[in-house]
Amino acid sequence: MRVKLLQRFGRSAYAFPLACVAALVLLVISETSYRSASDSMHRLESMAATRTEIQSLWRHLVDAETGQRGYLITGRDDYLKPYRDSLAQVDASLRLLTDYYRDDTEGQPLVRKLVSLSTQKLSELATTIRLYDEGQQDGWREMLRTNIGQENMEAIRLTSRTLLDLESERVNLRREGVQRTLLINRIGVALTTLISLLAMLLYFRQSLVLTRVHLEQKLAVQAERDRLEVEVRTRTAQLTELAQHLQTAREDERSRIARELHDELGALLTAAKLDAARLKARLGTMTPEVAERLLHLNKLLNDGIALKRQIIENLRPSSLSNLGLVAALDIVTREFAKASGLSIHVKLAATDLSPSGELTAYRLVQEALTNIAKYAKATEVWVELSQLEGTVTIAVRDNGCGFDITARRQGAHGLLGMRYRVEAEGGEMTLISQPGAGTSIEARLPTTV
Repeated sequence: MRVKLLQRFGRSAYAFPLACVAALVLLVISETSYRSASDSMHRLESMAATRTEIQSLWRHLVDAETGQRGYLITGRDDYLKPYRDSLAQVDASLRLLTDYYRDDTEGQPLVRKLVSLSTQKLSELATTIRLYDEGQQDGWREMLRTNIGQENMEAIRLTSRTLLDLESERVNLRREGVQRTLLINRIGVALTTLISLLAMLLYFRQSLVLTRVHLEQKLAVQAERDRLEVEVRTRTAQLTELAQHLQTAREDERSRIARELHDELGALLTAAKLDAARLKARLGTMTPEVAERLLHLNKLLNDGIALKRQIIENLRPSSLSNLGLVAALDIVTREFAKASGLSIHVKLAATDLSPSGELTAYRLVQEALTNIAKYAKATEVWVELSQLEGTVTIAVRDNGCGFDITARRQGAHGLLGMRYRVEAEGGEMTLISQPGAGTSIEARLPTTV
């Protein structure tokens, strides 16, 4: 019956013209969708550049303030170079943002506010430096004691964040538009394929040809499925390799930043501390206020040195490189117990992991402890490291509130990053958790032996 209907429709004089018209309409839809998607992609690139410029503005303002503080503390003119460079960068960023939001009724008021706040901040920095150069010590110190600069920077940060949120919302809208365009285009391609197939079936009008076409379609679908399976395996391997490369690049960047902080910032803080000591020695008899100020300055420098060491340790754990995985985990768990007040049970055994494997295990424990401190509401934590028959097992468990691992949650990138990192090392990670039953994270990594 179906074949007869197809044959009857195939003999109609309107069948082929209708198929041509439908194909032409779908071609127009496809071209329109392509142009819309291209326009959306260009807009997304422009939005991404604008977000980067907003973040650069905030960073340059911080750099300008840092240069100003360095100059006020040390009196060295070389601190004014980054300050002046930052002024030029801030001015360029403000011009670009002003041009970008010139015709934007929603973003233009925010940019005007940002320009006003940035101008006030730069004026405050310039005034402080001018007072310092004129020798008005009480004047610039009094300006630093006020909260004007801090309040201004906070207002700039909030305004920048509002602009970033606005651009993020627009990016999401553009992405949704691209998804809709791609869906329309996909439907158009699918309909074009179906119409082409129908035209072919109507053209031949033979049941034998219909059977053969059906068989050919079945074989084509199977071949496509096989090809897609091979492509999925290939892409999975590529993504795993890419994840490993990104993790390696991230750790290399952390190491570079840690070295620069150690060399550059360490030298600056040490020099500042030595200058403070020389100044104290040369002043001789001091008033109580001067002695108190020098003591406070020395304390600030010591705090800065301690903060630098803490940042360097977080970027690249020296204990892992110098003492090994067991000692590094023992240190990080003891520091976690001291900072969080939780009871932590540690059982660590020596392992045969590669340097990258040790770093993966260390970062997994570090990330797991961070999540426990933020979300678990636990009272006890267990950390275990063991090796058995060429496999190293690292496990972190808590008795906290737990969560539903099947539910889709926002902000779960930490757990996903753990899994990708472990899989990039050739291992596997298991996550077990239920509401009210705590959470257990276990990773198994291959040894180097």
